[in-house]
Amino acid sequence: MRLDVSGFRIRWNPAVAQMAEAYGDWPNRTVAEFARDRATARPDRVQLVDGDRSLTAGELYLAARRLAGWFEAIGLRAGDVIAFQLPNWWEANVINIAAAMIGAVVNPLIPIYRDGEIGYMLKAARAKLIFIPGTFRKFDYVAMMARLAADLPGVRIVTVRAADERCDRLEDIVSTATPIDGPRAVDPDAVKMVLFTSGTTGAPKGVLHTHNSVHADGMKMVPALGLDDRDCVFCPSPVTHVSGYLWLLNHPWLADIPGISLDVWDPVRAFDLVERHRPAFMLGATPFLQAMVEEARRRGSHLPFLRQYLCGGAAVPPSLIHEAVELFENCIAWRNFGASEAMTMTRGPESRAAIRLGAETDGRLHHCRVKVVDLVTDRPVPLGGEGEILVLEPSMAVGYADPADNVDAYDSEGYFRMGDVVRIVEGDHVLVTGRKKDLIIRSGENISAKEIEDVVIASGLVADAAIVGVPSVRTGEAVCACIVAHAGPPPTLADIAGIVAAAGLARQKMPEHLVVLKALPRTASGKVRKDLLRKIVCEPSTLASVA
Repeated sequence: MRLDVSGFRIRWNPAVAQMAEAYGDWPNRTVAEFARDRATARPDRVQLVDGDRSLTAGELYLAARRLAGWFEAIGLRAGDVIAFQLPNWWEANVINIAAAMIGAVVNPLIPIYRDGEIGYMLKAARAKLIFIPGTFRKFDYVAMMARLAADLPGVRIVTVRAADERCDRLEDIVSTATPIDGPRAVDPDAVKMVLFTSGTTGAPKGVLHTHNSVHADGMKMVPALGLDDRDCVFCPSPVTHVSGYLWLLNHPWLADIPGISLDVWDPVRAFDLVERHRPAFMLGATPFLQAMVEEARRRGSHLPFLRQYLCGGAAVPPSLIHEAVELFENCIAWRNFGASEAMTMTRGPESRAAIRLGAETDGRLHHCRVKVVDLVTDRPVPLGGEGEILVLEPSMAVGYADPADNVDAYDSEGYFRMGDVVRIVEGDHVLVTGRKKDLIIRSGENISAKEIEDVVIASGLVADAAIVGVPSVRTGEAVCACIVAHAGPPPTLADIAGIVAAAGLARQKMPEHLVVLKALPRTASGKVRKDLLRKIVCEPSTLASVA
């Protein structure tokens, strides 16, 4: 373990550093240094498209210099944590660059999170500052922070695209602050980001990434995708997710590939942006690709400029990949594999002739080493055998913010346990067959079943409860509450949803289905048999009768 300037203890692995050097995946620079180079070389080049607004490299870089000057003026230093809970707005780019200029750590927070998640995450990340909207999608973020103020006395609040006398205002800062000359000297192996992800324990885990580990994804994936500075990328994924963060806040500067996005997903508006800007590469979870396919069919459009579509974050039906390739005449669409802790681990087919591998596997392993081990013995399984996958790669995290979360997350050689059950097929392709981690992936969002279970059980409204994911055409998976009722009429789905809402959890975590059982299936030691429970609730007769 190594003590970082941020105060977090990180897992430094020399073997990963050696891999990075061999692959050329660590540039040993910050995103602020790349932004400086882009803004100096071509200040008038459009670097980011935020809906109907285009931002140049020069505009974004100057705003970042001003914001960095304000950071230093209020006493922020290298290693301090700066959170932002923003939609896909251009201001997130400025915050990210400005933080890197002084060596501060960013903490992206998904906009759907509410009091319960945000209060926990800001404390766990040790954040000193947070950027929030005023109101977005009918939710008042300033009011939420006011409710949390007593528990977060040291967190300063800055509003974006809003004004409130209780908060600083980003627009005022970037128009009046004295800019710094340029990036300070920053260790590229220092912590750059704390990114929260759900885990089997229920409480979110703060994933720690360095400047180099973040860049490693782009260093290997940009060439693998055949992209260069003549291309641009369309990414509807939130900038507070790992994929959106990489392709909208980091890689546009690293590889000089402009990013295009919008703050609220709308397939018609998205398709208009795609036809206007003609991206060579798109990425997003299954619902995004499904919507783009449907809109393309409605318009009779084939997007001939589109060369790659990376699809992940939820179950991806092979039929959807084949349908997209048939419709988008020059595109290679493919399923990918990775996680917040170990970013994009696979690449897609090199030609449309091999599209079967893009549709029926989760990609070819790229710039990483893996093990597949038996779920019981932890011994390597024969090639093609099923087991949990472990990984060592240059874009892997350097541990969790809470050292306790590192326990059992790595093996003795430093390989990270992905928690996914896979087989290696076709020699070097990953095929995911299940998840060891108890997560529900709804529209690309990782939802912890235990977090919801704890809230429902603690309410006293039910005798017992377990949460599982069930298949959903619309979102990949939906949240299903399986309960054992007390004597008398059982609670309704609305009752269960009300409990989740009252606990301050995101709306996306509210169960969409309810199954009432006499008892939950359990092991001899008392653990709920989630495998059996999923089979029970996924029976056609059960799903047809659930609320």
